[in-house]
Amino acid sequence: MTEDIQRIGANKVVTLHFAVCLANGQLLDTTREREQPVSFTVGDGSLLDGFEKAIFGLKAGDKRSIFIEAKNGFGEWQEGNVQMFDKNLFADELTVGLVVSFADKSKAELAGVVKEITETSVIVDFNHPLASRDLLFEVDIISVRDISEQPFTLK
Repeated sequence: MTEDIQRIGANKVVTLHFAVCLANGQLLDTTREREQPVSFTVGDGSLLDGFEKAIFGLKAGDKRSIFIEAKNGFGEWQEGNVQMFDKNLFADELTVGLVVSFADKSKAELAGVVKEITETSVIVDFNHPLASRDLLFEVDIISVRDISEQPFTLK
């Protein structure tokens, strides 16, 4: 009898620990200090597509350090994502570096960083702070199961 090994792919629920670092090794986020690992369903939007695709085919017990190019992570920095607004639109006191939120046409929240303030205008950068940054994605795969299977729990 051969055991059917579950591998990461479509219709799978994955539980893992991860760390995301800049290419120079600077740690940005990790689950390793948390008591519980994270779980997600492939394709649910919890992980960026480039991160998901990078772990396709892995199975429980696998550990990998994966280089993620900027274009496959948070994308390239786009000049068109920098916008100028009339300073009168802002009620609060502004400082360079402040994160401000706007609602887009669909009422979804869109965050931007104040880059420059003049007498009459405010320049806001809506690019993700990690745009154009290559990343190192370290994963420890704990479990992989079909979406239709019930998770194993200890009592």
